[in-house]
Amino acid sequence: MRPPLPPFTHASATEKVRIAEDAWNSRDPGQVALAYTRDSRWRNRAEFLAGRSEIAAFLDRKWARELDYRLIKELWAYFGNRIAVRFAYEFRDDSGNWYRAYGNENWEFDDAGLMRRRIASINERPIAEAERKFRWPLGRRPHGHPGLSELGL
Repeated sequence: MRPPLPPFTHASATEKVRIAEDAWNSRDPGQVALAYTRDSRWRNRAEFLAGRSEIAAFLDRKWARELDYRLIKELWAYFGNRIAVRFAYEFRDDSGNWYRAYGNENWEFDDAGLMRRRIASINERPIAEAERKFRWPLGRRPHGHPGLSELGL
């Protein structure tokens, strides 16, 4: 079981989004993959994944390339066992170039609160180091740090 469980309310959907954000900010592929069903299906940009092992391998590759990764997710909509989020994250490459990625995700959960489907659309652009907005220490975004709406993103 991965509470909160569907059907979602505004409060439980908001909590589920923050739990996902915190997990992704841990940058621990094995732990993040446990939030998905064993046969979870993903579309991430143009890549299609199936199952926890493919998800964990994808995340391992992602965070090996996307250094100093920091993410903010925000609830967009919810209904029954589905949640839609928007997000932004910042990272640098191994040459020190910074990027901000923007995207939307559609999530579908099973009755145990595990995500069985994730559909993500993502765009990114280079940013100057001075344009960074996500400057907390690596890991969980601190309470009181502005979200996407407060940052004008």
